[in-house]
Amino acid sequence: MMRLSKRRSLKKWEQDMAFQRISLLFKLAHSCNKDRPDRSMRYMKLALTIAMRYRARIPAELKKRVCKTCNTYLIPPDTVRIRLIDGYLVYTCLECGRKKRYPYKHISRR
Repeated sequence: MMRLSKRRSLKKWEQDMAFQRISLLFKLAHSCNKDRPDRSMRYMKLALTIAMRYRARIPAELKKRVCKTCNTYLIPPDTVRIRLIDGYLVYTCLECGRKKRYPYKHISRR
């Protein structure tokens, strides 16, 4: 007979510490992206690892700044191209070529 494993419940301070570390890594990645893009990629990989380990949710505005394929920190003129195509924001990573689409609502003016 197999044993069912119980998930360990995370404490509130663990979630808070994970979020603080993730936000710090995003700030560091932003500051060193032009000089050291390899270090910026490493910071992004660490942030995603921390989020998975502590099951912490990364906010949507921060999650849009990371390429899921190559872990590049996305800054619009340097590492990502943003286009409006058929009601979608299309983010194209300039490192690996991955495209990600985010819907947007067009506001009509009368």
